[in-house]
Amino acid sequence: MKTKHIPFFVLLICTVISFSFSTNNNDTTKPFVVVLDAGHGGHDSGNTGNGYREKTIALNIVLEVGKILEQKKNIKVIYTRKTDKFIDLHERGAIANRADADLFVSIHCNAHSSQAYGTETFVLGLHANQRNLEVAKKENEVIFLEENYEENYAGYDPNSPESFIGLTLMQEEYLDQSIMLAGLIQNNFTNKLKRKDRSVKQAGFIVLHQSYMPSVLVETGFLTNNSEGAYLNSNKGQKDMAGAIAEGVLTYQKNLDLATSHAKNPVITQEEIDKAIDTTEEKIYPGYIFKVQLAAGSKRLNTKPENFKGLKDITRNKEGGLYKYYYGETSDYNKIELMKTFAKEKGYSSCYIVAFKDGEKLRVSEVLKTQKK
Repeated sequence: MKTKHIPFFVLLICTVISFSFSTNNNDTTKPFVVVLDAGHGGHDSGNTGNGYREKTIALNIVLEVGKILEQKKNIKVIYTRKTDKFIDLHERGAIANRADADLFVSIHCNAHSSQAYGTETFVLGLHANQRNLEVAKKENEVIFLEENYEENYAGYDPNSPESFIGLTLMQEEYLDQSIMLAGLIQNNFTNKLKRKDRSVKQAGFIVLHQSYMPSVLVETGFLTNNSEGAYLNSNKGQKDMAGAIAEGVLTYQKNLDLATSHAKNPVITQEEIDKAIDTTEEKIYPGYIFKVQLAAGSKRLNTKPENFKGLKDITRNKEGGLYKYYYGETSDYNKIELMKTFAKEKGYSSCYIVAFKDGEKLRVSEVLKTQKK
C-alpha cells in the first residue's frame, strides 16, 4: 500500500476480475446497504474557498445521491447526517459498522492555495506522498473539534505514517473492492462530466479507517478554484456530481452481484494477524501493559477460545460486580492495535484498548504521552 495513485490498468484488472467471479445465489432478503457521509457539519464548516461552505455543498450532494439510490427497491440508504450537524469521525464509521453496510461513501470538497482543480477519489492507505498527506491532514484535523479526541484516537498522529501501521489491515481486505468503486466514480467524473481526472489515490483518512467495508472518500473538486468552486456551489454542479457518484455505486453493485461469497465478504485470518504482528515495527511502552477489552458482565465464563469466537489469549478479571474479559497482553502498542482489529473482525465491534501499570488501569491517551513519537 505504498503507491502514489492507482494506474488505470489496475482498475481494469479489478473490474475484469469482478466479472469473472462465479455466479453466487444471493440473499435477496437483505438490501444492499449504502452509508452516505457528508463531510464536516455544524461548527465544522470544512473549507470555505471563495466564500463557499464545504459542509453545505457536501450535504447537498449526499442528499441528491441518496435520492437517486432510494429509487431502487433493493438498496437501503443510511446517512451519517441529513442536517447541518457535527458528527465525530469515529462515529461516522461506527454508523456504517452497526448497519452492516455494504459500502461507505464520504463526500467532500477540496481546497488549495493555487487554482488547482479536478476530482480525486481516495481509498485508505499509507501517506504515499506529500500531497496525499496534506489532503488527509486537512480532513483529519476535524478530530481536534471533538470532545475526548485523545481517547477516541489514542496513538494517532496525522504526521506519522507509523500511526497507520496495523490500522489499514481491515481495509486491505476490501482494497480491491474500494478501488473498483473509486475507479467507477472517477471514470464517471472524467468521461461523463468532463472534469479533470486527478485519479484514484491512497491516503490515511481516519473516517475510512473507522469503517469495516469497502469505503471511499470523494473529493468532488476545489472550492478555491474560481470556476470549479462556482460550479460545485450551483444546483447543476451538485446534481451532476451526485448523478456520477450514484451511477458508480449502482454499477459497483451490479459487478458485485457476480462475485463469490468469499470475494464479497473477505475475512482476516489468524495467520494474517500473526504475520502482520511479526513484520510490524514494535512500539514498546516499558512498564505498561495493553489489553483489548472484549466484554463485561456478571456471568463468569471459561476463557477457552470457543467462548470467545475462537480468540486465544483471553484473560478474565473481576472488577466490582462485573467480570471483564480481555484479549492479548503486551507492552507493544502496534501489536495490540492489530489484535483489536482482529477482535473487531471476529464480531467484537465495540472492543477497545485498555492500559495497565502494576495492575492499575490507566487512560491510554496518558500512557501514550509518556513516549515521544
